[in-house]
Amino acid sequence: MNLLVITRHDDLVERLRMAFEGAGHRITQISDPLEALAKNSWGQAQLLLADSGGELLDGYRLCHLLRGESQVLFRNLPIFMILDHAPTEQDLRALEEADADGFIQSASNIQQLLNHLGPVMTGSASHQEGHPVPVLAVGLHSTLAQRTREMLLHYGMELHSPPTRNAVEAQRALKAPLLLLGLSTGGIQRALVILAQLREQNLLPYTILLGQVKSEAAQRKLLLAGISDWVPLPLPGPRLLHACRRAIEWMHARRIQIEYESAIHDLRERRSMLEIEAAALRNEVLTDPLTELLNRRAFDQNLEHAVRQWERHRRAFVLLLGDVDHFKLINDRFGHPVGDEVLRQLAVRIRSALRKSDLAFRIGGEEFAMLLTETSLKAGAEVAEKLRRRIDEDPVVLPSGQVIFPTMSLGVAGPGATSISMLMAQVDRALYQAKNLGRNRVVVANEGEFPPRALSAGS
Repeated sequence: MNLLVITRHDDLVERLRMAFEGAGHRITQISDPLEALAKNSWGQAQLLLADSGGELLDGYRLCHLLRGESQVLFRNLPIFMILDHAPTEQDLRALEEADADGFIQSASNIQQLLNHLGPVMTGSASHQEGHPVPVLAVGLHSTLAQRTREMLLHYGMELHSPPTRNAVEAQRALKAPLLLLGLSTGGIQRALVILAQLREQNLLPYTILLGQVKSEAAQRKLLLAGISDWVPLPLPGPRLLHACRRAIEWMHARRIQIEYESAIHDLRERRSMLEIEAAALRNEVLTDPLTELLNRRAFDQNLEHAVRQWERHRRAFVLLLGDVDHFKLINDRFGHPVGDEVLRQLAVRIRSALRKSDLAFRIGGEEFAMLLTETSLKAGAEVAEKLRRRIDEDPVVLPSGQVIFPTMSLGVAGPGATSISMLMAQVDRALYQAKNLGRNRVVVANEGEFPPRALSAGS
């Protein structure tokens, strides 16, 4: 017997091999159900064990799929769920809903495996007596139909031979995966009519023609009408069984392919949803909720990247550090809600003063940073002065009509320091110097005030 084990419990598979391979049974392991679907691993399996849990497709869902869409093919396949714990009432309900046959403990020893699976492996388990695969037979003489019925029944297939006129109704009720179409009633023309009727009702299964077709023109018509194979008369038993087995394997592969494509589609949809959720989470983690600018975490990451690009490729950048002047007085005089509104409106002004390629951050209470890419130090100082002037000349108007006149001092620095900490120290000293010089002005690290004091709006 071929035992297919879909599990990540390698130790369990090893004990199964020790218990059963010596008796001639074959144990095949697949790591997860999706891999089993992709590899089409079911053809020779006569017993299936599957992990009850799974991230995308668990054992219960797999069993439900096999018993559902593919129920004709898998009614007789014993399926056991592998558990890491003793079965709970919830497990028992899930087992019943999935129409699985029982549980196997992942920690079972060899003797327990022999006791539990031994009857199944030797074929004495009662649940192996499931329903046979239905086969629809149309246009067969009674003697041929009886011989075919006895032959197929021994191999788990049950022949149904309704009158030819009732073929469509019978197939609608049976949904048989296999049709044996004889030429004994009405010949080739009648066979073509039956095939057309079944195809129109979307009921045409894999069809095997029983009979002799010598004309190539007739063979072509039958193939175009939906015949998949044919067996000549007098009926050779092995040839018919081989054709039926090939038909069942074809139907099985087709159904599994549909399930696989559906699983892949679901996986792609889930991946898209995860990517959307990850993007939203990433945006939430890296965004300041008050101003909707990037936060300190994002600033650290982007500054490190900019420094690496400078070191490797000499890609210039400029760092601006700005601080709202006398912000504590605004909070003390007007209250923190007004202070928050001032910060939100200043964030709007900062974004409008920068290019799309530049980045703006709120890195502290009233402290902001701007990272200007592909920019010289002189151009960065000009951007800082433009921003300072825009804030100075555009007061904040509150919803109540009250007007507040905030200003900002800015420090400017470019790459060249030996480390990020030294660069931050340089721009911080420049900002401190701007504060000491009277606030509302721009100071470039190691170069002084920009524009010179005589031209500075804050002098």
